[in-house]
Amino acid sequence: DVSVQAQIVGLLTDLQRDLGLALVFIAHDLAVVRQVSHRIAVMHQGRIVESGSADDICENPQDPYTRALLAAAPEPVPVKPALRKTEVLA
Repeated sequence: DVSVQAQIVGLLTDLQRDLGLALVFIAHDLAVVRQVSHRIAVMHQGRIVESGSADDICENPQDPYTRALLAAAPEPVPVKPALRKTEVLA
């Protein structure tokens, strides 16, 4: 379910930010990968064919497989949203 997925992704990104965690996130949903990743490695037939910042990979892919993978996404891979900021009022 999409709402549960959004909650889990939100929890992971909050933990990553708050605790300074590094995560290895393996997925086929490119929109989710873009949302949670600072860096992306694209694998094809068990080998990394391209790696770099999420922005570089999604906006300027160099490897033909990466380009084909992004072109096959059902919708454009969204730009990573800015980190949420929480304001505490006392």
